[in-house]
Amino acid sequence: MPRGKTAGKVLCKPARQLLFSEALRQQKHPSTADSPSPSHNTMLDDNQGASMDRLLQEISAVGRKLEVMDTAMTALTAETRSMRLEIAGFQSQISGLGHRVAAVESQVVLQTDRDQELLYLRSKLTDLEDRSRRNNLRFLGFPEGIEGTDILSYLRDTLPKLADIAFDPPLEFQRAHRLGLKRQNGKDCPRPIIACFLRHGQVCQLL
Repeated sequence: MPRGKTAGKVLCKPARQLLFSEALRQQKHPSTADSPSPSHNTMLDDNQGASMDRLLQEISAVGRKLEVMDTAMTALTAETRSMRLEIAGFQSQISGLGHRVAAVESQVVLQTDRDQELLYLRSKLTDLEDRSRRNNLRFLGFPEGIEGTDILSYLRDTLPKLADIAFDPPLEFQRAHRLGLKRQNGKDCPRPIIACFLRHGQVCQLL
């Protein structure tokens, strides 16, 4: 075998092995230029962890706010329900008061009618009393017992003679009597006689 060819073959085999070994080394251990360093990976992990922590904190804060809002809404709902019940109670009370007011108004109307009727009756009674008093005459100076047992007959016979009047028709009385208690002593002042005439015209003639 010529020396030159043998040397060429000997030289080619180690070169191939060297290139193959370098390729394997690069595959197993990538260069520092292509792969990030451990410190860079740690910083990325820290940043991601911090972002996740902030996100979790924000979510937790939102959850707490929602809980507070839920509690407030529950309280508001309970208060609204209580207000509705109170309003319903007020409405029932107002309805009851309305019925009572209507009853009182009807009673007031009846009482007003009764008051008017009472005023009318009082006026009529006053008028009758006045008319009755207008027919009353009081006589003084008649001795006690002079009228006897029939005072109406005594007045019917005596008054025309004392007044010197001829009454036509004759005097008529509703009633006549002496005022006060009977005197025990005949010397005391005699009691007056009050007589209620039946006709007012006869009273006017005597006056």
